[in-house]
Amino acid sequence: MQIVRHSEQTLKTALISKNPVLVSQYEKSDAREQRLMNEAFQPASGLFTPIPLHSESDWIISHPETPQDFEQFFSDPYRKSPSAEKHSIYIQSIGLLGNTRVVSEEYIKWLKGYCEAFFYGLTVKLLDPISVSATRCSFRVNDHTQNLQIHAGHILKFLKQKKPEDAFCIVGITMIDLYPRESWNFVFGQASLTDGVGIFSFARYDRGFHSSHYEGKVKTLRRKSSSDYSIFDNYYIPEITSVLLLRSCKTLTHEIGHIFGLRHCQWLACLMQGSNHLEEADRRPLNLCPICLRKLQSAIGFSFVERYKALVRWIDDESTGTPRVTPKHSRENNVILPKPVEAFKEWKEWIIRCLAVLQK
Repeated sequence: MQIVRHSEQTLKTALISKNPVLVSQYEKSDAREQRLMNEAFQPASGLFTPIPLHSESDWIISHPETPQDFEQFFSDPYRKSPSAEKHSIYIQSIGLLGNTRVVSEEYIKWLKGYCEAFFYGLTVKLLDPISVSATRCSFRVNDHTQNLQIHAGHILKFLKQKKPEDAFCIVGITMIDLYPRESWNFVFGQASLTDGVGIFSFARYDRGFHSSHYEGKVKTLRRKSSSDYSIFDNYYIPEITSVLLLRSCKTLTHEIGHIFGLRHCQWLACLMQGSNHLEEADRRPLNLCPICLRKLQSAIGFSFVERYKALVRWIDDESTGTPRVTPKHSRENNVILPKPVEAFKEWKEWIIRCLAVLQK
């Protein structure tokens, strides 16, 4: 296993810059926040660690990119930041997200709450769910998996037309697999930074997706016309497990991070690292390294302490606390659906360690 390890001076320059204006800006920032970000140069602390590379197929090896330091991010003329007029992140669900209507509704609320904590200071709004047919997108059956797929590019065009006036960005989420063009096998997601739109699929986060027994397989695609989307009426939706929720939160925040202008991180283990496959994505942490954290803070303006406290509250709030109507086949009238947060335990412990540094 290889390790991407940078010198203390390289990391300091990437975080603070040699630009006198940005250095002064850093020195005037909250002393507690400086103390946390300086942990990047303290490998013994274990809060921020070098990037491990497990194989030649890992992103950094197979997709060489120029690292983006804070100064490059801050001075990017094409980067867009939220404003008083465009201060909202919109989430548009496409098709059912859970195996019942109740699960689907709760799941998207969990994602909304997580985004509100992660991008602390911005408003996150849910748009009314829509069917696949509403997007008028092309679809197909994947030759390798025999699972249904919808065209990511067509959905991006649909979302761009639907983007509200106060939106910083609008992101679509779906449990149906995606493809960007006929020659591609699949894509986890696709985004347009200039348009502030993205579409992400969580279908492949189900542990049984590649199984020969996966219930979402379609042997033959029968459609009466180009406007016939009836094949999606009873499409299989995987169970929302704790691991699937964690993977969804990770992907959603990573991709929205790109819309903020954060490129793939090559400094330290970080949410903004690229990933070529699910195994690599699972190794990627939920946290931002100090360099990417400073980038996001400069775009939004949040307090580190308040942001981390909001993330802990989201994890601790294991249910909405609101009784909901159960599906018709249930004999119970009301149910409180617990949020499956078991997989977030290590993330919470890490945040608490950060808060301890911030609150010394």
